[in-house]
Amino acid sequence: MQTKAPSILFSEMTPGPDFEDKFHRWYDEEHIPVRMACPGFVSAQRYAREDGKGYLAVYEMATLGVMSSPAYKVVKEQPSELTAWMLKNVTGFTRYLADESFVKAQPGAFDPIDAPVLYAVSFTVPAAAQAEFDSWYETEHIPLLMANPDWLMVRRLRIADGLPEPYTHLALHYLADSRALASPEREKARGTEWRARLAANDWFKASYTVFRRQGPRQLGRG
Repeated sequence: MQTKAPSILFSEMTPGPDFEDKFHRWYDEEHIPVRMACPGFVSAQRYAREDGKGYLAVYEMATLGVMSSPAYKVVKEQPSELTAWMLKNVTGFTRYLADESFVKAQPGAFDPIDAPVLYAVSFTVPAAAQAEFDSWYETEHIPLLMANPDWLMVRRLRIADGLPEPYTHLALHYLADSRALASPEREKARGTEWRARLAANDWFKASYTVFRRQGPRQLGRG
């Protein structure tokens, strides 16, 4: 059954400590299921930040147009009382809509989208630098990282809309083990002349976050 799709919604929220259990029940039993019932939503997976500062959901969608569909409009504009309360009281909210532009996965039977660790990297790349940035990431950086067998898949995505930061590029790295982040392969990937040249630019200051998969993937029904 299909679980990965060409477009994603990347959304983070942080509940207060006094309603965290209620938040998880709401997210698993209401917030995700009502979206999975909308046509075009393929699947959704929840994650917890490794630093303990919040939770992420990655929704896989057939197209970004799903977010403007009549079915989703009802979900968005007619929230339940509990949903309205949650959205008013959570903090740490992020919301990015993005289209996949490149993907590379290790060969094998394991479906890398369900890897236990998700490493998310976001950049704001000026238009004049995007061609070189894309070439470096796809022809040098990713192959060097994936020399480590625990680096199961990398998805590059172009951000179409989002907040709170004006990011343009998102990379999702699916890892079998977070120890890959301290591996010789990653050290080599971060030590090349090409990367050093790009890193000399002020815009080359990314957001790096490690997440742990939480709970089962929910599948679309729409």
